Amino acid sequence: QVRLVESGGGLVQAGGSLRLSCSASGSTFDRRTMGWFRQAPGKEREFVATIGWLTNSPYYGDAVKGRVTISRDNAKNTVLLVMNSLKSEDTAVYYCAAGPVGKAGLTAADFDSWGQGTQVTVSS
Repeated sequence: QVRLVESGGGLVQAGGSLRLSCSASGSTFDRRTMGWFRQAPGKEREFVATIGWLTNSPYYGDAVKGRVTISRDNAKNTVLLVMNSLKSEDTAVYYCAAGPVGKAGLTAADFDSWGQGTQVTVSS
């Protein structure tokens, strides 16, 4: 497992943008699929985006597709999530997640390391 620390959340008006950052510890970051999930009050954790470790291929949840971009910088052990055209329904705690070394992942069950989360609030 790795230690993950998210940053960049906050309050933004609808239509605005935010950039979330996740910093990972350790030397195996470049061999781990990284992901972002979110959880709103009273709702289940929802898939936002993942980026693979082998091909850097991104995958996006239907609710955010076209509005978010995930990227990674293996030299800095960081993964970014840029969110544009934010809506009130994007309000949630956003979690960074790391998968096991050498494994793919698209669901929360595929990831074994989680950050503490960062709050994103979109005001309408």
